[in-house]
Amino acid sequence: YVVNTVTGKDFVKDPGLHRTLLGDGLACFCAGLLGGPPVTTYSEVTGAMSLTKITNPQVIRIAAISAILFSVIGKISALLRSIPSAVLGGIMLLLFGTIACAGIGNLVNNCIDLSRTRNIIIVSLTLTVGIGGAAFNWGDFSLSGIGLAALVGVVLNLILPRED
Repeated sequence: YVVNTVTGKDFVKDPGLHRTLLGDGLACFCAGLLGGPPVTTYSEVTGAMSLTKITNPQVIRIAAISAILFSVIGKISALLRSIPSAVLGGIMLLLFGTIACAGIGNLVNNCIDLSRTRNIIIVSLTLTVGIGGAAFNWGDFSLSGIGLAALVGVVLNLILPRED
């Protein structure tokens, strides 16, 4: 939904959530088929779209294909690896901060009343768990980061009494 806010388009309707999930599943399948690590869909590109104001899906596709091609061209890969980690860290701070701002903007645009205790608890605990590095471990099962934060948000939304 944050991408919808940044782009001004409703991607849940077009191309549809079902197609988005199918594409994500196919990407995971292809990564495994080619011997790559498991992939997940995160919204780092949301920060880039918000900063550059480039929201055309065709441009994003070209950038993705370029990144894939660059990864197999040794000279370009070496050039990209030569970027200092401090520079990459600064870029990541800006991108993730922009994603957080877009998420907060989404709360504001949808008129989420943050003066209500219930809403403050849900938002603050979800953010704290997601950003703070909390982890849930049970035997061989582990959940942390965005996955744990999403679970906390959903559970809190279900169990906290509404003030209606």
